[in-house]
Amino acid sequence: MSRVQTGLETLVTEFPEKIRGARIGVVCHPASVDAELRHALDLLSAAGANIAAIFGPEHGARGEAQDMERVDDLSLDPRLKVPVYSLYGATFASLTPHRNYLRGLDALVIDLQDVGARYYTFIWTMALCMRAAGKIGVRVLVCDRPNPLDGVTTEGNLIKPGFESFVGLDPLPNRHGLTIGEIARYLQSRRGVECELEVLPMRGWRREMVFEETGLPWVYPSPNMPTVDTALVYPGLCLVEATELSEGRGTCKPFEVAGAPGVDPEALAAALTERNLTGCRFRPLYFRPLFQKHAGKTCGGVQIHVTDRRKFDSVMTGLTFLQCVKQVTPEAFAWRAKPYEFVDEIPAIDLLAGDDQLRLTLDAAGDLAELAERWLQERIVFETVRQEAFLY
Repeated sequence: MSRVQTGLETLVTEFPEKIRGARIGVVCHPASVDAELRHALDLLSAAGANIAAIFGPEHGARGEAQDMERVDDLSLDPRLKVPVYSLYGATFASLTPHRNYLRGLDALVIDLQDVGARYYTFIWTMALCMRAAGKIGVRVLVCDRPNPLDGVTTEGNLIKPGFESFVGLDPLPNRHGLTIGEIARYLQSRRGVECELEVLPMRGWRREMVFEETGLPWVYPSPNMPTVDTALVYPGLCLVEATELSEGRGTCKPFEVAGAPGVDPEALAAALTERNLTGCRFRPLYFRPLFQKHAGKTCGGVQIHVTDRRKFDSVMTGLTFLQCVKQVTPEAFAWRAKPYEFVDEIPAIDLLAGDDQLRLTLDAAGDLAELAERWLQERIVFETVRQEAFLY
């Protein structure tokens, strides 16, 4: 099987003149590697770039921080001896690189592995970096990488005005079916993000590809995204973050297992099975998270086993999971009331869902099929816009 060549590899092998001798900043994380697991910082340096600054997204440039955990600036990278700036601090303003950190750079290279879901914050870090760089005339080079879920399928709905946040700054479906480079193009052409942008394309990637078909190694881009299987269920099961149920953080199977103390696993699995969701099965289980929600407590819940990824609808599975918990064990269910991603005046579920319709539907025991049909119509309208951004 021939493998896909990432945009990083395209940059350093085909177009090294774009960075040779240039003072660059690099937005990267542990998954910013080539097929031989060589990191972008090493490859860019070897290609002749003068790396003057490193920028780390949520979880940090080294990837050790948990979700929504503040990351402070490092004084210097221990190997390259250049400043390391955090793009995930204590305030929303910290998500944007300060102009003083960008001043003097010839280019900002962005190489981040996305997972194909709107809430995954790396795409919004890219958006904010593009805006900041554009304001002071620093060109932006985005190294494209595969959407691990494929570039065909979309799920869910679009963010509505008034519900923008760091888990959705612009209208994209929950599962968007775009590469990070294509999102950069969409942000520039449709969302008014002005900067001198160049997307370094992949070679050999096709839209129908899932990650296992790329021939590339999976390096987990954040602590709770250990496998491609995690990424597959994430577009729907991330919604559990907006409740007091455990989404499996603190276990070996985050997002693949979910539940809470007091939930009857057998009853929940039976209720989910009755819904006849395609492409998956539900196994009742008990689990005990080591950290985050319900740490040290035994939770009842289910594990989602995907049996056919082409038929599996992660978002509908997530919605149905929430509805079934509310029906089977209503006393275990509660919406998250604490601030979420720097927002405290809008419920977390509304930020993740893009508006208040999911919350209102679930609270009223409404029909998820009707909601899903409205969302489908939104995606149909959006499809033309999506295709304008295609590179492949």
